Amino acid sequence: MSNSEDPRSPFVTNSGPHPWRRYVAIGDSFTEGVGDPEPTAPNGFRGWADRVAEVLSQQVDDFAYANLAVRGKLIAQIVADQIEPALALSPDLITFSAGGNDVIRPGTDPDDVSQQFEDAVVRLSRDGATLVVFTGIDTNFTPVFRGIRGKVAIYNENIRAIAEKYDCIVADQWALKEVQDMRFFDDDRLHYNRLGHHEVARMVLRALNVPNDLQPMQPDPYPNRTWREARSIDLVWAREYLMPWVLRRLRHQSSGDDVKPKRPDPLPVITLLPGKDPNQTRGEQV
Repeated sequence: MSNSEDPRSPFVTNSGPHPWRRYVAIGDSFTEGVGDPEPTAPNGFRGWADRVAEVLSQQVDDFAYANLAVRGKLIAQIVADQIEPALALSPDLITFSAGGNDVIRPGTDPDDVSQQFEDAVVRLSRDGATLVVFTGIDTNFTPVFRGIRGKVAIYNENIRAIAEKYDCIVADQWALKEVQDMRFFDDDRLHYNRLGHHEVARMVLRALNVPNDLQPMQPDPYPNRTWREARSIDLVWAREYLMPWVLRRLRHQSSGDDVKPKRPDPLPVITLLPGKDPNQTRGEQV
C-alpha cells in the first residue's frame, strides 16, 4: 500500500484528496480553542482544531468532526474522560495534546507525565487511526514560563520518542518560531489568541501534508510603552489571571470543572462561503 493510501503513515503524500473522513480532537484548553473567540461556537471559541477541520472538510464530501477537549484538564483527567468516548466515535484521525497543564505545575516530573502520555497513545492507536501528537512550545521568549523551559524540553523529547515508537505524526510547537512572540497570545499570557491558533492550524496541516490556502497572519507591532506603563500592565495581569490561577490550584479546582465538550458528536463542518451572505453556507458553521 502506498503512503497516499495508508492513513496511518506519518508521511502521507496526499497527491489526491486526504484520506480522513472522521476527525476527533481531544485535550485541554489548547485544543478547545480558548483565546480565539467565536460567538457562534457552542463554547464561544474557535481554535486551531476547528480551523484544521474546516480545511479538511472542504476537500472531501463525507467529513465529520468532533472536539472533546475541555479547558483546565490534567492528563489523567483527559485519559479518564476523553479517550474511550473518542474511540467510540470510530475516528480515522485523532489529535491528542495533553500534559501541558501538568508540566507547568511546580514539582511535577515530566517523565511521569510522559508515561501517562504513552499509555494514552497505546489506547488511541488501538484501531489504526492516524494519531497527531504535539510538543510544547519553547518558553524561552516569555519571562512568565522561562523557568520551566527545561521541563518542557524533557517532556518534548519523550513525546518525540513515543511518536517514533507508535508511528504518530508530530506537530512540533517547539520548532514553531513564529509563535514565540507575545503578540500571538491572549491577555492571560497562557493561551494563544486568534493569530496563534491560526498559525498552529497551519502547522498541523503541514504535518498532515494537506494542501491549503491558509496564509500567515502578521501581528501588529508592539506599542511603545514606558517602564511605568509596562509594570501597570503586569500588575493587571497578575490580578486578573495569575492570582485566580493560583487560587484554583490551592482549592484543587479547574477552569473546566463546569465545562462540557463543545462538539461531543462527529458532525459535518460547513463554513461560510467567501464574500457571501452569512445565511449562504456549505452547511453547519464550526
